[in-house]
Amino acid sequence: MILPTKIVHTKKSLLGIGAIVLQALSCPLTVSSLWDKVKTKKEINSFEFFVLSLDFLYIIGAISYKNGRIFRGKNAL
Repeated sequence: MILPTKIVHTKKSLLGIGAIVLQALSCPLTVSSLWDKVKTKKEINSFEFFVLSLDFLYIIGAISYKNGRIFRGKNAL
């Protein structure tokens, strides 16, 4: 589920969903504002997958959280 496999398509993996979240994070946003931007994407079919992708992105250093806002991390592209 984290990485794509023969069975799990890239767009359905946390890596793919994380890429969509990072694209939407052009400026620092609150969690609810970011959710509003990405919830219409068909790959992100639930708030649960959205939160899991945020967890994954935070663990790998792609995003950071400060003062109630999510920022692109130092490891983000």
